[in-house]
Amino acid sequence: MFAESARATGRVLAEAGIGLVYGGGRLGLMGLVADAAIEAGGEVIGVIPEFMVRKEVAHPGLTQLQIVQSMHERKAAMADCSDGFITLPGGLGTFDELAEVLSWAQLGLHTKPCGLVNVAGFFDAYLHQLDHALSTGFMRSEHRALVLVDQDPMALLNRMRAAPSAPVSKWSGTEVR
Repeated sequence: MFAESARATGRVLAEAGIGLVYGGGRLGLMGLVADAAIEAGGEVIGVIPEFMVRKEVAHPGLTQLQIVQSMHERKAAMADCSDGFITLPGGLGTFDELAEVLSWAQLGLHTKPCGLVNVAGFFDAYLHQLDHALSTGFMRSEHRALVLVDQDPMALLNRMRAAPSAPVSKWSGTEVR
């Protein structure tokens, strides 16, 4: 089910004329997204650190592969090249990248939509944690609203297209303690 959702996401992006910018690997769900986007005629740009190229995990069939020196450079380059962020189920790297783009949005460093493809409830616990942060006063509702969620990649893409692009300030309405 995760693999099919990854392939569907790649096809949806390509068919919508949206290029894929991702970490440049050939493995895992994102490798499947890239393969599906390429097969559907889409543009696929990978950004990968040199050490991962040396480990032979770079995808060989991308439209463009940008090699950078560090993971920090990779995330910054991917963010700069992207008009929005779609997150599929994954591990620590996925959660790291998701938290970073959400915190950058919260800080007003970008106004790009952020979405989760919640396959089989994969992100339910994460969303519950965000709701808990909101209910205990560690997050404001406008920051919780930065996370768009759907099980269906096309429905998520449509929600992201309709999302407001105005920055949400972290500091407006806060008090000095």
